[in-house]
Amino acid sequence: MLGYLQKVGRALMVPVAVLPAAAILMGIGYWLDPDAWGASNALAALLIKSGAAIIENMSVLFAIGVAYGLSKDKDGAAALTGFVGFLVVTTLCSPAAVSMIQKIPLDQVPAAFGKIQNQFVGIMVGIISAEVYNRFSHVELPKALSFFSGRRLVPILVSFLMIAAAFVLMYVWPVIFNGLVSFGEHIQKLGSVGAGVYAFFNRLLIPVGLHHALNSVFWFDVAGINDIPKFLGGAQSIANGTGIVGITGRYQAGFFPIMMFGLPGAALAIYHCARPENRVKVGSIMLAAAFAAFFTGITEPLEFSFMFVAPVLYVIHALLTGISVFIAASMHWIAGFGFSAGLVDMVLSSRNPLATHWWMLIPQGIVFFALYYVVFRFTIQKFNLLTPGRELAVAGDESDGYDVNVDHTDSGESATESLARRYIGAVGGSDNLTGIDACITRLRLNVKDSAQVNESVAKRLGASGVIRLNKQSVQVIVGTQAESIASAMKKVLTKGPVASAGSAPAAAPVAVKPQAVPVTASKTLATLLAPVSGTVVALEEVPDEAFASKAVGEGLAIKPTGKNVVAPIAGTVVKIFDTNHAFCLETESGIEIVVHMGLDTVTLGGKGFSRRVEEGATVAAGETVLEMDLDFLNASARSMISPVVVSNSEDFAGLTLLATGTVVAGETPLYEVKG
Repeated sequence: MLGYLQKVGRALMVPVAVLPAAAILMGIGYWLDPDAWGASNALAALLIKSGAAIIENMSVLFAIGVAYGLSKDKDGAAALTGFVGFLVVTTLCSPAAVSMIQKIPLDQVPAAFGKIQNQFVGIMVGIISAEVYNRFSHVELPKALSFFSGRRLVPILVSFLMIAAAFVLMYVWPVIFNGLVSFGEHIQKLGSVGAGVYAFFNRLLIPVGLHHALNSVFWFDVAGINDIPKFLGGAQSIANGTGIVGITGRYQAGFFPIMMFGLPGAALAIYHCARPENRVKVGSIMLAAAFAAFFTGITEPLEFSFMFVAPVLYVIHALLTGISVFIAASMHWIAGFGFSAGLVDMVLSSRNPLATHWWMLIPQGIVFFALYYVVFRFTIQKFNLLTPGRELAVAGDESDGYDVNVDHTDSGESATESLARRYIGAVGGSDNLTGIDACITRLRLNVKDSAQVNESVAKRLGASGVIRLNKQSVQVIVGTQAESIASAMKKVLTKGPVASAGSAPAAAPVAVKPQAVPVTASKTLATLLAPVSGTVVALEEVPDEAFASKAVGEGLAIKPTGKNVVAPIAGTVVKIFDTNHAFCLETESGIEIVVHMGLDTVTLGGKGFSRRVEEGATVAAGETVLEMDLDFLNASARSMISPVVVSNSEDFAGLTLLATGTVVAGETPLYEVKG
């Protein structure tokens, strides 16, 4: 259910995306003629009316946009279906049609039918149209009717379905309408408090992507509030009595101090709290995110930098947002937006006749800048929160070879396509990836198994975070280039399977020549033995993006021929996975070794593996840790090439690889760790 609601939430962004056009047109129009609102300037009137054309038809745009956004292949036929469905429903449920069909006088038709063209009905029609399209767009009719097969069939089916829907609405719509109006009136009666409560939940719902659904209630005509269209309507809203000076826009105004000033203050606090050696990198990340928030109102790159690593900060952020919106609404400091609460929208809305004392949002913002900085810095230091730069390695560090600005392929792909290919690898490869979409800052992906998503690799590619909504739904926070990356991912997939944790064939064992990784010191801290008998494979040849790129650590791999997996060195077994396919060992000198038997073997659910020691046990070099049913695993696993890596290799001077050809478990030295 959550996954479907999340899909509806992102589909709502399709019609909402047209609002910036209306905001720009009307904003410039009011700048040209702030007094007469277009009456004394033909160009201003042209611009204002052009923007109003979008605002006044938002209901049908929601039907079209939601149908398109929820369709499985984003086809124009789905959008047409939404438009057809909306026309049928709103025509049959118009006051005149209801009067004729129900045989009642026109003046006795419930007032609800005079409001049938609203965003709520648009969203409902869009969802139904998309579901019909997804189910029937590939149906083949008998040969005599073949012209009406496939996509042509869908508008016909929806037309008949909407007749039935209109019949139902003739009886239930007045009840629904009165309920929505009552809800809207109740929220509006709460006044400034209601605005603050809405803003608080607006921020809290961002992690699951459902804030768009909540926004539609307050910003559009779902419950009669319709704050954004009323505000952008400006003079016309005032003239028809729907826009009230000092009131209309209160569900928007208080976001400006947060997005333009508060979050940049949080960014400065995070920068100052970072470790000295990490401040340059953290500073560049925070500066870019703060500028995006101030100038455009896009805050997700900044919010996701602390949302999951320090959730207490995010709750504080949600509370402060609610307080800011409450203050602005209480003081009647009003500005509005068509996109988000950044500098661009503030300037464009400043001459809107419904914008009152908008300049006071700037000193309010300065206060919130200081408040965010003090509260965030105190909380981070008091509770030792691991915000960016306070961990040993900064998220997004590209020292492991991930340079997103360089074409890493030999096929002439662009840098974006090369990056997209690596994101596909990070989420489990083309076999794991079933759906690709994006919103402003997130890749919204459907996968077969979210456990196969490697968050570490995604962050090294530049992602701010990874959200696993459920087993099939994942969001990767990549910033404002999300749409272009999503498009590039689709393009890359058309070229064939991506060699990663999906359909890449297992590489043949490759003999590794002994070689030395450049080191700065010659002292040998430890020598690791082969944990399993078999043939050595170069780490770069492992058919898995995470290991081959050395994102997990330096080392090599083994194609096993023996069934016993032993400890490569004396130490403590700090982790054995529940599926028994891998374990982590830590030595007294702090070396952390990962022994991962096979690739994608986690999907076997533990079959083929049995443990001989328990997590937390101290083991000697050569002591058996796991036992394998090698015949079963060779037949069932994607590949049994098994990486043996030092996961914290960056903490040491380097490794010297020693092994080549075949190795014997517990006897053959694999490599030395230098310190």
